[in-house]
Amino acid sequence: MPTENLTHILFSNWQHTLQPFGVDQVAADKAFNLLVAAYSTPGRYYHTLKHIDHVLNTIQILQGYTNNVAAVQLAAWFHDVVYDSQAQDNEERSADYASELLSNLGIPEIIITTVTHLILNTKHHQAAVNDYDSQVLLDADLAILATDPVQYGEYTYGIRQEYAWVAEKNYITGRQQVLEGFLKRSRIYFTPLMLEFAEPCARGNIQGEIQSLLSG
Repeated sequence: MPTENLTHILFSNWQHTLQPFGVDQVAADKAFNLLVAAYSTPGRYYHTLKHIDHVLNTIQILQGYTNNVAAVQLAAWFHDVVYDSQAQDNEERSADYASELLSNLGIPEIIITTVTHLILNTKHHQAAVNDYDSQVLLDADLAILATDPVQYGEYTYGIRQEYAWVAEKNYITGRQQVLEGFLKRSRIYFTPLMLEFAEPCARGNIQGEIQSLLSG
């Protein structure tokens, strides 16, 4: 379970995001508890509330690039709400989960449509040139790639734990393919701020992880 302090911070964040929509307090509290439960399920080591907190903090830094910061924040909350490392439809199921819960909270349909679109774009981490909200969410989701060695090490350990069912040899092959896919991109990040300050660090971390995987 998350620490009490983290939960308190996230609860305040959740209330702040919902405030413009006039959501009933009891319903908002219930929804928050559902999110906490979802992100605290057994088998999660990286895709936890700590990840959501990191994504939300990065969105706060990048919010100047957004068209609809509330939609981006809501999408951040729900983008990994359904997570099964053995499934191929986590993003679709997370989008459906968000749609139903936000609808029950009375969030306007136009916002819900944007939120589900944003969540679905996290599947392949691609965004259109003028889709600034997706760009911010994707950059925030991948901000972990540009963190310091300790945080990056915790991230890679967490991912390995979530794929504990995969044999070591197969994991190394699959993980290497994912990482090399990022390196082959002309740019990992979309927003000017992340491209300038985070891109070099992310590429360095990824290259280091590949070397570590291959040296075993």
